[in-house]
Amino acid sequence: MSLPNDRKYTSSHEWIKADGDTYVVGITDNAQDQLGDLVFVGEVEVGNKVAAGDQVAVVESVKAASDIYAPVSGEIIEFNEALDAEPNLINDDAHTHWIFKMTVDNPEDIDALLDAADYLAEQE
Repeated sequence: MSLPNDRKYTSSHEWIKADGDTYVVGITDNAQDQLGDLVFVGEVEVGNKVAAGDQVAVVESVKAASDIYAPVSGEIIEFNEALDAEPNLINDDAHTHWIFKMTVDNPEDIDALLDAADYLAEQE
């Protein structure tokens, strides 16, 4: 498995990537593969201020439901509404389709997250 090197990862299978002054957050291909066919992505509260590790969203599949966590502290500013109608977009390409956007309180916190090689090493 190869992962994009343009983002950071968490042990709980989220990724975060800079997008101008904001950051996009999604789940890894490994996470979507374990969940199976997604049937729901949501429960994102735009405007919510969160701490790193706070539950921010839910993804549900035919197999299970899983919480999605904030990789760092900040504010949720947007939900990817395309996922309302087509949650399976994440199954098609988990590293292209983000779940939410956020501003980050301290961008240096992102440096403490896993790079692609470290995330892959944890999965072995």
